[in-house]
Amino acid sequence: MTDIGQPQIVKATVLSPFNIQSYPDDKEIRLDVRVEDETRRFYNIEVQRAWHTGFNNRSLYYWSETYEAQIERGEFYDLLRPVRSVVITEFPVFPELKRLHTVFELRSRENPKVLLTDHLQIHYLRVGNLDRQKLTGLDDLCVGLQHWVQFWAFGLEWEEKKMSAVLQDAPEVQAAYEEYKRFIADPVMREKAKARERYWTDRRLDRAEGREEGREEVARNLKRLGIPSATIAEATGLPLSEIERLG
Repeated sequence: MTDIGQPQIVKATVLSPFNIQSYPDDKEIRLDVRVEDETRRFYNIEVQRAWHTGFNNRSLYYWSETYEAQIERGEFYDLLRPVRSVVITEFPVFPELKRLHTVFELRSRENPKVLLTDHLQIHYLRVGNLDRQKLTGLDDLCVGLQHWVQFWAFGLEWEEKKMSAVLQDAPEVQAAYEEYKRFIADPVMREKAKARERYWTDRRLDRAEGREEGREEVARNLKRLGIPSATIAEATGLPLSEIERLG
């Protein structure tokens, strides 16, 4: 993190450790990591592949757990240290925000320059928002984070020669890539990883089908109320021909 003027990380703890061989059928394993830097700031890092109801509240709850755990009842509040939550996702938490990296803080609505406290920051980093062809969005990130995002997004897709060339100036990311290669070299681990990927692909397809069915049901109800088909098409995004077909 030193390339963006942030303190050096000194400690990292996996909060939800697991052994994939011990849980071969658990497709929804979540990885959470708590990190501490040299100034004693805490970072709660979470990787999520699928959105669910209450996701945003859950992010705030995880931040609050880390913040509250720093002191015991009766201790002084000035002992509290800043906490940064970093949530890495493959889906748009806020579709209206287009950048790969979005930061939320506590600021005054009257004057956003006035910060209530620097103790709360929640960072959302959307790996799945990266354009596979143009790599649009990478320029908004610092160099170190660019390397990590490319590794997360393309570790399965790029050939080893291309990935190694990209990571040649990022030894810590290269080390992670080497560990990843050792993992997929094991045929048992590789098959388990493929099974998890198939599971998540099926989940995404199921959600897409559910959204389509939901739009059709809304359109059908609006038709029963006598709403013009053109208005329904504008409201639901369904083609006019599809709305005319609905009973």
